[in-house]
Amino acid sequence: MAVTSEPRAQEGGAAPRHRSATRSLLRLWPYVRPVRVRLFGAAGVAVVASCMGLVIPLVLKWMVDGPVAHRDPGGVWLGGALLLALGTAEAALFGLRRWLVGRPLASVEAAMRADLYRHLQRLPVSFHDRWASGQLLSRATTDLMLLRMFLAFPLTFLVVNGVTILAGFAILLSQEWTLGLVLVVPAVPLVILCSLFEKRYATVARAVQDQTGDLTTVVEEGVLGVRIVKGFGRHRSQARAFRTLSQQVRSTELHKARLLATLWALIMTLPELAIGAALVLGTMRVADGDLSAGTLVAFLSTALTLRWPVESLGFLLAMSQDAATATDRYFDVMDAEPATAADRPRPARPLRRGENGEAGEGGEDSQDSGGGLRFEGVEFAYADAPPEEPPVLRGVDLHIRPGETMALVGATGSGKTTLTALVPRLQEITRGRITLDGRDITALPREELRALVAVAFEEPTLFSATAGENVLMGATDAGREELLRALKVAQADFVHALPEGTDTEVGEQGLSLSGGQRQRLALARAVVGSPRFLVLDDPLSALDVHTEALVEAALRQVLAATTALVVAHRPSTVLLADRVALLSEGRITAVGTHQRLLRESAEYRSLMSGQEREEGESSP
Repeated sequence: MAVTSEPRAQEGGAAPRHRSATRSLLRLWPYVRPVRVRLFGAAGVAVVASCMGLVIPLVLKWMVDGPVAHRDPGGVWLGGALLLALGTAEAALFGLRRWLVGRPLASVEAAMRADLYRHLQRLPVSFHDRWASGQLLSRATTDLMLLRMFLAFPLTFLVVNGVTILAGFAILLSQEWTLGLVLVVPAVPLVILCSLFEKRYATVARAVQDQTGDLTTVVEEGVLGVRIVKGFGRHRSQARAFRTLSQQVRSTELHKARLLATLWALIMTLPELAIGAALVLGTMRVADGDLSAGTLVAFLSTALTLRWPVESLGFLLAMSQDAATATDRYFDVMDAEPATAADRPRPARPLRRGENGEAGEGGEDSQDSGGGLRFEGVEFAYADAPPEEPPVLRGVDLHIRPGETMALVGATGSGKTTLTALVPRLQEITRGRITLDGRDITALPREELRALVAVAFEEPTLFSATAGENVLMGATDAGREELLRALKVAQADFVHALPEGTDTEVGEQGLSLSGGQRQRLALARAVVGSPRFLVLDDPLSALDVHTEALVEAALRQVLAATTALVVAHRPSTVLLADRVALLSEGRITAVGTHQRLLRESAEYRSLMSGQEREEGESSP
């Protein structure tokens, strides 16, 4: 597995590098709106708590110029009690703020994660073909965690600290405007620095989050493919690939840390120098009698109170940029929309028999406009294919009559698997239409379509669940009786010999089972709901000859009660079908019975004789 230097997510449509963080973060409003009362309430509580901190210097001024100067112990005790009350109230209010935002923001994160997962299930297979799974995982975990942290802390304190700084400088200028100006002067270079920092940090933050997604992909592939890695002794090359990406992430993180350290150093240094200058000037004025000691104490206390709000700007801006980047990455996925029927051009008329070289019984299809599964002028091209490249499928006309089984035969790369993926709309056709019992599949709700059509693929996918649960995914209302019937049809009775029978966990991807066992469970899943339409993509390829014969014998009963399209590579599978369609270079070139095509099609004879010869050579 090669390691790329550029994050794969950007190939899938990453956000532009230069964008407004505020505009990005505003896209979170629909998720925040349900909890806005508590969020705004928490911000208000935090503002009050922070402003209480600004009252403390005023109490100190009163104490120094009053009870302390007049040697009044009672006043000192009163002032101390007042300071204690202010500090306690401030701490309690900040605790209340955290309580207000804790549960609602966890709900926001959960809602966003649920929406992301739901949307991923709705996106076409072509989207998942382009995107690395690690990039999607990092968006559902790391990025959403960053957004929750931003809403809980930086968002609130950007508002709180902004209000605190404005109120604090108003107090400073009202106490002694000349010293106040000394502290205001550094604000100009700080604003410029923050603006420059935002642009540079945004680029680095996006890079590190994309690279983390790539790193997640490498880890996931290494874990899922551990048998291949070990079997071919590739653990060292995989370790090198991981180390290369890990070092790349480390280098980018260090670059990000250097940017933040530089900004933080400047943000901390400039206010400290200003406070030092104000202290010197204020001390000189107190010595000259132009300023009271209490005023100077209050002034410096207020200035020191403002240190954290000012110095935290760098930290808060960095977290805001991370959150804006996470928001962009989240909506990179959420903005991807499935193709709709309205997006696709329609042919001026359906293609007629003979226009694609269709032979055999095509005339019967043109006369029968009833039910079944019908392809009319179907074309398909991948969205990212070059314009000059011909479509994968070109003008496919095919009619599978109600209750009929049609075998689809063709050379490798002719488009058989692509054609079968169009029926349940795993891929969206580019042109033409497909109908089920006369109804255009694009007009059917996806839930209804996929309740009508069951599929089984050559490469079966099982989930981390029990064997029974994996089979029953094929029908929501199926019970124990249907489960046992489907297992019998698929010759998957081996399940009963597992430690806990149908309740045995098959593990991630079903890797605890053999390839043939996984394929039989996938076939059982396809037939468990007795679907009206059945699409099978070479479902018996991993079975031995004896098991295949048993499955075929049982499958005939199922096929007799459904309309089926079966991709076939073996003559034995072809014999399950009533008719055969030959797909060549994206076109249907012949349709007829197995015997008729053997007589009339040289290409079909070549395919069948080659397969028969290969089977003969492989048998003992």
